[in-house]
Amino acid sequence: MTNSLLEQLPEIVREGRKQAEKILESLEGRHRVSLQTREWVLPSKDTRDGDWITSANRQAHLNDEDSVDWTNRLIYGDNLLAMAALLAGDEHTPSLRGKVDLIYIDPPFDSKADYRTKVSLPGVELEQKPTVIEQFAYSDTWSDGTASYLAMIVPRLIVMRELLSDRGSLCVHIGMQVSHYVKIVADEIFGKNNFNTEVTWSYGTPSGGRAAGNKIVKAHEYLLWYTKNYGEHVYHKEYLPYSEKYLADRFTETDEDGRRYRTREREKGRFERQYLDESKGVPLSTVWTDVKQLYAYHLLKRKREETGYDTQKPEALLERVIATSTDEDSLVMDFFGGSGTTAAVAEKLGRRWITTDLGKPACMIMRKRLIDQGAKPFLYQAIGDYQVEAAKSSLGRKFRVGDLSGIVLSLYGALPLQPEDNPLRNLGAVVYGGKKTLVLVDSPNKLTGDATLRKAIAQREHLLGGWDRVVVLGWNFEPSIGQSITALNDPRLEVLVIPPDLLDRLRKKGGIEKLRGQVRFSSLQYLTIKPVRRQRSGDEEQLQVALDNYVLLSPEAINLDEDNRRKLLKVANAEPLALIEYWAVDPDYDGAVFRSVWQDYRGNTANDDDPLRVVTEANFNVPHKAGERRVCVRVVDVFGFEAEVVQVVAGSRP
Repeated sequence: MTNSLLEQLPEIVREGRKQAEKILESLEGRHRVSLQTREWVLPSKDTRDGDWITSANRQAHLNDEDSVDWTNRLIYGDNLLAMAALLAGDEHTPSLRGKVDLIYIDPPFDSKADYRTKVSLPGVELEQKPTVIEQFAYSDTWSDGTASYLAMIVPRLIVMRELLSDRGSLCVHIGMQVSHYVKIVADEIFGKNNFNTEVTWSYGTPSGGRAAGNKIVKAHEYLLWYTKNYGEHVYHKEYLPYSEKYLADRFTETDEDGRRYRTREREKGRFERQYLDESKGVPLSTVWTDVKQLYAYHLLKRKREETGYDTQKPEALLERVIATSTDEDSLVMDFFGGSGTTAAVAEKLGRRWITTDLGKPACMIMRKRLIDQGAKPFLYQAIGDYQVEAAKSSLGRKFRVGDLSGIVLSLYGALPLQPEDNPLRNLGAVVYGGKKTLVLVDSPNKLTGDATLRKAIAQREHLLGGWDRVVVLGWNFEPSIGQSITALNDPRLEVLVIPPDLLDRLRKKGGIEKLRGQVRFSSLQYLTIKPVRRQRSGDEEQLQVALDNYVLLSPEAINLDEDNRRKLLKVANAEPLALIEYWAVDPDYDGAVFRSVWQDYRGNTANDDDPLRVVTEANFNVPHKAGERRVCVRVVDVFGFEAEVVQVVAGSRP
């Protein structure tokens, strides 16, 4: 007989502690989780009013790069790994252990909802199912229901506590489905004495479609508030305005200067005036009824905030949470970033911020939102060695990269070469129709690029007497991989992508045999641009960068049903640039960090009236530079896949 959830709780907490302890112990090891910077974003979105509006800001940001001691961050990837990386620190950023004044999280509520991603393209709307990696972000369905939900949340709460400063607070936004269970485990982790309060957010009225059905209408959620050290935490008392009825009933008198007041008896026989203009209002209580959900906003206000993310919270809610629990310049974190409301509000209130999400759609929404509001420059980062960490979870902490390569070779249908010819255990062979194909599985620890491709070609020519062709299977790729493949122009070389959720699928299915024949290794997406033009004008020069073509990653690798896949192919064949969600330009790419100083994205109607397409040409000014420029263009498509191209441009004409 299965134990009840209440009986399972002690074991869930014990296992969560073990998982958290392993993470904390690993911080001292050589193979610590790290963050890779994918983009340094200098918000300078394209506008129809001309580049002079953003040119000054762009130059100011570039001048400040070396003097800034803090940069906000948007991180894509598993939040538990992101926390580990932030605790570990690196050569550029010290550990953030004990540095965070507020962590706000809005995890899924175990509501059994299924959040699929809707992708609007010209003439069609697609519905993309979440990948296995993204299921925590888009689906509240776990194999063991609430028990699995709690198993997910417990180690994360433990590690979050390590990040909090001595005066820090954790605010867990939660629904009635799991709030009571989450409070039990949070009491265990933080201590009952550090439970600050529970806020009931009553966000709407039982009307319209929500009133249908035969049960009491749900119109509230909870905020569970914990502190690292109760009594030392940051708290700024907030007051709400008096109601009109309260004012009419109480402040009924006016003095000779026209000031409104009421008379109060302080002691027996002693009266004093309380002036309205000196009164702070009604102290904030644990029931919030004045902040409404976005759907209750006036249409224009709602349009200003809405991002299209299903579970988006209103900025007014986060303004209150952040303002009451932090000081100016405090560090705020959100590990279930979603639509980016926490980061957007923290930016407006002058707080530093870090936000993460496991879903690429969420990260795209957040990046666009922050650019749109003119945020200070921020980093877009990803978890380094994600596949290595996933492999440790699936295969055990003592796994070797060769073990992983063997699994990939097997799923591809290749037989491993003998150890004497295959010391790294990453080479295999496929023999079919009299043709011999060498298969090389690249390491998840590195980006597959030009050097790997040249090595594979050399092995094809010389290893074991030579091969008819070579296939390179990679996990992560240098953004310029498309250019490398084009430059090599080798018809006997094929480069394929290992599904990024392979290890999650392996763990979910319970073994390699259950996945055999179901794994598709897809071709790479790539981008081409037209020749970049430079035109000097005094101390500046204008750059003209135009997109030429974009070829999508194999549609078979995208989690679509057949009907949606047919719709996608129709758009991809007719108008490939319509698949681009976001693109940016770095006019002086150093080969290491992509600094985007110009951006456009779907939904940016400041430059045209078409919310479903990006502009395909960028015209912007940068300080004049003698000699050649390495101009890098990076695109992100509507499914979150990236491609990049670098063009070396000769000196500009006067």
